[in-house]
Amino acid sequence: GDFSFPKQARLLRSSEFRKVYAEGLRFTGPYFAAFCLRRAEPGGARIGFTVSRALGKAVVRNRLKRRVREAVRLKRERLAPGWDIVINPRKAGLAAPFETLLGEVERLFARCNG
Repeated sequence: GDFSFPKQARLLRSSEFRKVYAEGLRFTGPYFAAFCLRRAEPGGARIGFTVSRALGKAVVRNRLKRRVREAVRLKRERLAPGWDIVINPRKAGLAAPFETLLGEVERLFARCNG
């Protein structure tokens, strides 16, 4: 499979993030909260990440984002096209085994796919 994570597969604009937060469904788990929104226009799934400053300094926030982004990158082909997802990692994601994070991402994608 293609394990890349190109720019067209990411949410980049704050307006896109706001739309997903306002209109999307919320899924919560121990390692992250996710907001999922089905897009009307065609195209592949797009995923964005936000980490609150309350979780720690930039080093901690970036490490959290990198771990979750890598799990998403490895499981991205399992997500059906047409979804916009924003993932908010939680502090527990730092200490979690990577295989556990992979399982949580896969569970999220299964819920989105229906």
